[in-house]
Amino acid sequence: MKASIQLRLAQHLALTPQLQQSIRLLQLSTLELNQELEQALMDNPLLERDDDPLAGHARLAADGAIHDSGGGADAAGGADGVEADSGSAPADSMGARADESEFPTPTLDWGNPRESRDDDEPAALAWAAAETSLHDHLRQQLTSTQASPRDRVLVSLLIEAVEEDGYLRTSLEEIQAICPSSEAVELDELSAGLCLLQSFDPVGVAARCLEECLTLQIDARRRAIAPGADGANRECLDLAKKVVSEHLLLFANRDFAKLKKLTGANDDQLRAVHHLIHGLNPRPGLGFATTAPDYVVPDILVRRQKGRWTAQLNPDVMPRLRVNQAYATIFKREKGQPSHPTWSARLQEARWLIRNLRQRFQTIQRVSQAIVDRQSHFFSHGAIAMRPLVLREIADAVGLHESTVSRVTANKYMATPFGVFELRYFFGSHVATDAGGAASSTAIRALIGQLIAAEDPSKPLSDSRIAELLGDQGIVVARRTVAKYRELLHIPPLALRKTL
Repeated sequence: MKASIQLRLAQHLALTPQLQQSIRLLQLSTLELNQELEQALMDNPLLERDDDPLAGHARLAADGAIHDSGGGADAAGGADGVEADSGSAPADSMGARADESEFPTPTLDWGNPRESRDDDEPAALAWAAAETSLHDHLRQQLTSTQASPRDRVLVSLLIEAVEEDGYLRTSLEEIQAICPSSEAVELDELSAGLCLLQSFDPVGVAARCLEECLTLQIDARRRAIAPGADGANRECLDLAKKVVSEHLLLFANRDFAKLKKLTGANDDQLRAVHHLIHGLNPRPGLGFATTAPDYVVPDILVRRQKGRWTAQLNPDVMPRLRVNQAYATIFKREKGQPSHPTWSARLQEARWLIRNLRQRFQTIQRVSQAIVDRQSHFFSHGAIAMRPLVLREIADAVGLHESTVSRVTANKYMATPFGVFELRYFFGSHVATDAGGAASSTAIRALIGQLIAAEDPSKPLSDSRIAELLGDQGIVVARRTVAKYRELLHIPPLALRKTL
């Protein structure tokens, strides 16, 4: 192939660094945005934060009021600052977990118990503030027993094998295998230690299956009955124990007719057993879980002003950045110096970030207001009044590309009179109606939830019957569509909703 030189003229789209940063900031969540800003503050000495994200609401309360920025991102106050008030960074709003005291793994001591005291024992206030885990709670009960040193070590091994939900899913044979062969630990010893452990609080702990967990709790209630008390309560517990140990699957499937036939119980007795079993705790260890809850800080606050719903930026998620004036003044004096180009680039980066932040919040506010205008009935009447909405409709209303609206609505949240929802919650497909209109899938799910909430528990509605009732209201949906929406609402099927 002969080599040649050709001249071609073509056009293509080039993303400048400023545009790339703008797109990246737009799709970040509030938490990710603050992480991005912290990194920028460390990298660029010309950039500084005008607010204290650690002070948060305490500082605002001390000041007595929140500084009014005059309408969110539009009141940015100059090219070198984002002047919206920032109560606290979302990471701080979620709450920091307190340090928990760590307990050492029990040391296997097959001799006499040590009579020593740890010099590093935490102070009394630290103990009071620390959360007790399930393993710590069980160890504390073990120390108050009169078990021999050998039995205490065996029970300690069992405690270590107990999982967070309170179950012992490791077999006794596996625990025996990890014991030193020189100690000749027998399975009977481990079984005796398991019986001791299962007598601890919470009731049902160290059970090896659900049936054993519920049986332990029923036995504990039976032992608590005073001698000579009403025998009906004892009979109910005996029947509940039989159902749990022999017919738990039928009970879970609510096959009450078969249960009555197998147990010989009548409706009143089975109803009492149903109430008793539902009062038991299938996961006794979860009460000691130390997982801290996650909180969502909304980006948008919806308020009703002069008869109209308006979307306002949450000042608590809007950081205030500015260019450090001291460094900027030094930079202006050093024109012509070798370091001037470097500092000039840093200054430009700082101004780009501030402008892109302002643009980010302006875009979020514009898109949110467009959503609020089109879903105004939702804010007055709830999910049942939700109308169909697609990204294209919002994109045309605000003059943005559909992909930009998709970035804006991802991981952004709105506080409404009915709770906090992700912006994407307000978008949904439509279902045709008999009148020729369209109903939102969100509104249909709300209707399904209302129909099931009002049903007769002894005769729950089937998916086909729900489809017929929706058809009576002019909404044409198939049975499989009703089943799909019911599952999205985490509502069990007909067989699991049926009660006596």
